[in-house]
Amino acid sequence: MPIDLRGGEIQQLADYYADFEQRMAGCQEFWKLERGQTFAEPADESWLAFEAGDWDTAARLIERRRADLEAYHRELRQAGTRTARVRVVERPLSAYLQWELRLLRIRDEAGGPIRVLDAGAVAGLETGGPLPEIYTMDETVMYEAVYDDSGVLDHAVRYRDADVVRAGRELIGDLYRRAEPIAAFFGREIDPAQPVLPDRPALPADYLRSRGRPAPIRS
Repeated sequence: MPIDLRGGEIQQLADYYADFEQRMAGCQEFWKLERGQTFAEPADESWLAFEAGDWDTAARLIERRRADLEAYHRELRQAGTRTARVRVVERPLSAYLQWELRLLRIRDEAGGPIRVLDAGAVAGLETGGPLPEIYTMDETVMYEAVYDDSGVLDHAVRYRDADVVRAGRELIGDLYRRAEPIAAFFGREIDPAQPVLPDRPALPADYLRSRGRPAPIRS
């Protein structure tokens, strides 16, 4: 593992969401690394349609997100915030990833630059396990997203040690520079007309509520 992740503070979701929004309001550079191949997003209408096997509705609801994503990234630009994400992918692509890449492509077109990197390019960094799901705000804070066994966000870990944050920021920046724009990857690897079916058991409709977890924030 290229980053020493000791010394973080566990934040339950309500505290994490509040902390994230407060810090994002003053952030100048936001870097994000996404490594996991299968997650669950029971608060997302498009993901729910995808999980139910209704790809037409899932695709339509993804497109409906475009206006909100354009507004969100316009607000970030007006605030002086620059964002960049790198998405690591394994082949064959998981069903979830084929759904998510469609959403990420729209986010990229809406003003949030995203690049894609093959998992083989990070193999040398993963001798101790997969890279973490991390994101940094300037050089002041880094968050690690932690998921439950169903792939739903459970809590976050906040790191404020300058060396840890710097290491995370440098790692994501290096991977981003080695990755390719999502538009190129999508055009080559994803067939927009090909229906995608879920490859995991369905979650209960009240998954978040039954576990006392708040709905995700806009990010």
